[in-house]
Amino acid sequence: MAMSPHRNGNLSVMPLQEFVLDGFQGGLQTQALLFALFLALYLVAVMGNLAMMVVITLDARLHSPMYFFLKNLSFLDLGYSSVIYPKTLTDLLSSPKVITLGGCATQFFFLSLLLTTEGFLLAVMAYDRFVAICSPLRYPISMRPLVCARLVLGCYCGGCLNSILQTSFTFSLPFCSSNHIDHFFCDVPPLLRLACADTTISELVMFGLCGLIIVGTILVIFISYGYITVTILRMRSGGGRHKLFSTCGSHMTAVSLLYGTVFVMYAQPGAVASMEQGKVVSVFYTLVIPMLNPLIYSLRNKDVKDALRRLGQRHTAT
Repeated sequence: MAMSPHRNGNLSVMPLQEFVLDGFQGGLQTQALLFALFLALYLVAVMGNLAMMVVITLDARLHSPMYFFLKNLSFLDLGYSSVIYPKTLTDLLSSPKVITLGGCATQFFFLSLLLTTEGFLLAVMAYDRFVAICSPLRYPISMRPLVCARLVLGCYCGGCLNSILQTSFTFSLPFCSSNHIDHFFCDVPPLLRLACADTTISELVMFGLCGLIIVGTILVIFISYGYITVTILRMRSGGGRHKLFSTCGSHMTAVSLLYGTVFVMYAQPGAVASMEQGKVVSVFYTLVIPMLNPLIYSLRNKDVKDALRRLGQRHTAT
């Protein structure tokens, strides 16, 4: 990609074409320990999300809107952790940790796309539970397969639009002050530090878009669960109330984990005091959450546990 030099005072500076990911500080022993930890967590995340997708696909009893959305959630979790960690694991065992400008933009685009889509999908899942619990007679029509497919497609379209805007504003900046990214993947805060131009607009776009998406989706979730809570408390059956609270509790746990960390990272300027703290928070939402979500939904969901048991029995019988 041909790029013209940018002026920085009286000097002509060529824009950077590749970066070095500094990753985590520490010697060879620290890098080896991080490699082992990340590899273990990543393998658990991959196996857990693949298992959820396979079980939901193969078990006919799980062919319902709620599990259709859950399968897509597993796909997104698997996707955005895989955008980062194969490269990170390779970098932990190599030096220098180089990534091209195009590779950096591609990694950032897909991470932003998948994370934003997951945020929208969690809002859709809350709406699905609202219709199922508060309007059970309308549920089969309101959440028929075509509607569910359109809702998921809308989540991806919203994620794609946000990712295009974020990537465009970030990578239209000239990076020429340094080629060292103080992070283990390409993300907005460390990239903005390398820009040799005014980043005010890019920062406003980032905070504005993240704030709009977070506030909008959380509003949908809170309103949905407000109605759900009122409906559950009116129920006379203690067993049914416990089952519904258990199902909704899994979703609210996933929402709290994702939105809490994303809000800390992106939705408020200066929330993360240092890049080292930012790296730890990034590990949590890009690796720990994708690992935990299948466990949250399987351990607290009787239907999924029964489906896993049936699949295991079928495999043993053959």
